[in-house]
Amino acid sequence: MPTSLKLLFEEIHQAQDEDGLRSHLAPKIGEHFAAKRSGVFFFDQLLTDQKLQNVLTIALSLEHNPVARYLAEHHTPIHEGLVTTPKAWKLICPRPDHWHVMAGPIVDRGQLVGAVGCTREKSMPAFDTQDLADLSAICLHLSVWTATVRFAQIATPKPQHQLSSTKQLTPRELQIANLVALGRTNAEIGNELWITENSVKQALKRMFRKLGVSSRTEMVAQLSTTQLHFSSPK
Repeated sequence: MPTSLKLLFEEIHQAQDEDGLRSHLAPKIGEHFAAKRSGVFFFDQLLTDQKLQNVLTIALSLEHNPVARYLAEHHTPIHEGLVTTPKAWKLICPRPDHWHVMAGPIVDRGQLVGAVGCTREKSMPAFDTQDLADLSAICLHLSVWTATVRFAQIATPKPQHQLSSTKQLTPRELQIANLVALGRTNAEIGNELWITENSVKQALKRMFRKLGVSSRTEMVAQLSTTQLHFSSPK
């Protein structure tokens, strides 16, 4: 028997943190939608988890995935049947357990910070308007929960060593860090900020030295607890 929406809402608001939310809620969402696979993703966690990098760079690619692109642009639940044809979708996502895909947004203060995803096999029925309506309700509760928890984290005084990390960076360097967090390449960052790709490279070297890190992932992990804000691409 599918998990009721009311129970899902209670599960969301009883969660203590994002890790607990992901581990406990995702299976119950999958049960509600009779999905083969299901997941709850927060983009800043994807950026700091090497095992989940493919989810961000491939499954959530705005360039190649029309479902992800629609989600980023509209902040509204969507399934593949509304944005592409079965033939095109098979080329985009050839996995047999992802024949039908539905995704919904997790939004914090107008910014897309995560997503809920469900998939079904070819032999299973496609997601329909009722599924989208249910996912919309789930995403609303998830967004309220996320905004509340993250606001509480911001309002709680941070240890001095965490606060000092962002104070070391200039406003321009913080812009670059935000774009790195969104997965932009050095060339894309240069184009967006009207500076050369080499200027971006040199800026990143300075930022790494200031923060005592050796990679983009480490930098995002350190700054995501203080000042970085993730937004959907314009």
